[in-house]
Parts: sequence; structure tokens; C-alpha cells
Amino acid sequence: MQLNKLVLGLGFAFGLMAGASAQTTMRISISTAQNSHQGVAIDVFAKEVEKRTGGRYKVQTFYNGALGGERESIESVQLGTQELAFSSTGPVPNFVPEAKIFDVPFLFRDKAHARAVLDGPIGQEMLTKFDSKGFKALAWAENGFRHMTNSKRDVKVPEDLKGLKMRTMENPVHIAAYKGFGIITTPMAFPEVFTALQQGTVDGQENPLSVIISAKFDQVQKHLTLTGHVYSPCIFLMNKASFDKLSAADKQAFLDAAKEGAKANRARVDEDDAKGVADLRAKGMTVIDNIDKAQFVAALAPVEAQFEKQFGKDNLDKIRNYK
Repeated sequence: MQLNKLVLGLGFAFGLMAGASAQTTMRISISTAQNSHQGVAIDVFAKEVEKRTGGRYKVQTFYNGALGGERESIESVQLGTQELAFSSTGPVPNFVPEAKIFDVPFLFRDKAHARAVLDGPIGQEMLTKFDSKGFKALAWAENGFRHMTNSKRDVKVPEDLKGLKMRTMENPVHIAAYKGFGIITTPMAFPEVFTALQQGTVDGQENPLSVIISAKFDQVQKHLTLTGHVYSPCIFLMNKASFDKLSAADKQAFLDAAKEGAKANRARVDEDDAKGVADLRAKGMTVIDNIDKAQFVAALAPVEAQFEKQFGKDNLDKIRNYK
């Protein structure tokens, strides 16, 4: 009787162990807070992966740069020390130079245009460029259109930007463009930005409303100008070797989960954009929402000529004119 119990007990324990080992845990990280458009993206993705793989894959979510800034997370995914990351395209050109083109200022008319380009043939072909660099790019999502904030003065015309010390993403296209405005550019990983603004190491930064709100930049910045100077995509990245090990059905599950995450992320960006200005004004920020965008475009004409040489006018026009 005791022996039977022992055998049963051992059988049960082995069953539990087998059940436990059948679940693979992966990690995904973001640089922003959980209650943000990026947090929504990875939370929905994690839930969908678990659901679509019948619980065989579990995705652990990390927020606020807990596993490092965006560049470090992308590096970890490339090396395979982390399976997944969700990042803005800020540091992406350091790994996949072709993706730089999407960061050109005033390239997209509006969110609908940007989303159509990313979800269409141009964006889908770009996703394939990640394969040879150690990544599987699962889906495009977004940060939204970027706007300027600073602690010094209202920015109404391009000249107002001259001499402002601004934190920029570690992105060569952004840096070239902002220097064209006369900004003193200071590349910096996102988790360091709040403190740098608080201590006056930099005067300002630029980010979409979703980020400005979730990072509580209103506490350290007084002036916001809705420049909408750059559209900022986000991307779900997975370590290529980890993706290649999946069965065909599980590969599809991860791709579909990323699409659902992107859908939820874009809906949140729309929501933040709709209420963001009133929200930030209520928190004491001065918001300039009626700039003459043509002046800002004109101020970047010399830089634009460089971009045309770098990317090819035809390639830029193909994106600009995409319907």
C-alpha cells in the first residue's frame, strides 16, 4: 500500500515537472511605464501568445527600462540573451540601417498615411531586412508623431529652437535634422531623460503625446509645441534563432499576437492624442498648437537635400505619395 502511494506520488510529481517544463518563458521589455501605449502593446501581446499557444509559451513583461534602455534591449535580443523587445525605431538604424528612412522629418502626412505605409508593401518589405541581423521583426506598431517640449521658452517659429539643448534619441537621422534647426543635440537613453530634464542637464526633449503623458514630463517641462516633426514607429522584435525554433503554428501565433498588440497600441495612441493637449494644459503646460508647419519644413531644406542624396528622392517620394 505504501509502495503504491509512493509510486503514485512520484508519478504525480513527475507529471507536474513535465507539465512545468512544457511551458517556455520568454521576456519582453519596454523603456516606458506599464500604463502607456507601449505597455498596452506588450501586455496584449503576452496575453495573446499564451492564449494562442495553449499556455505553452508565457511572455514575462518588463517596464520602465528594467532590462535596460531601448538600444540595450535590442542588443540583448540580437545576442539572444533576451528573447523579445518592443522598441521605438530610435536606436534601430544602429542595427538595421535601411530602417532609417522612416525617421525622415515631415515624411508622413498623418497617422493614417504612416500606418498604411507600414502595413503595406513598403513596411512589410522593411521587416524582412531584420532577418539577416539576428532578428525576426514581428510587426510594426507606433509611438506616434513627435512634438517638442522645453523648460526655457515658447517655440512658435523655427528660430525659437536655436541654442536649445535637447535630448534626442540615439538616431543619426533625428540628430542631423535637429542640428538643422540649430538645436544642441544630446543623444541619451530614455530611462535617463526625466532626471536630465529635472537637473537641467538638457533644456528639452521631443516625443509623442503618449510618451510625454506617461513619463510625466509636465513635472519638469513648461512649454510644449505640437510640431509633429517626425512620425515615430515602434516594432516588435524577436531573437531570430528563438523564432526559427518554433513550430509553423507557433510562429503564426507569435505573428498574430504581435498584430493584436499593435492594434491595441495604436488605439491607445489615438486616445492619448485626442485628450493629451487638454490633459497637459490642465497640468500647467503652455501648449502651442497652431504653428505654421511650412516654416519648419522650409528651415530643414538643406538637411532635406542631404536626405534625398542619402536615401534617393524616388524612395522618399514613394513613401510620401503612397495612397
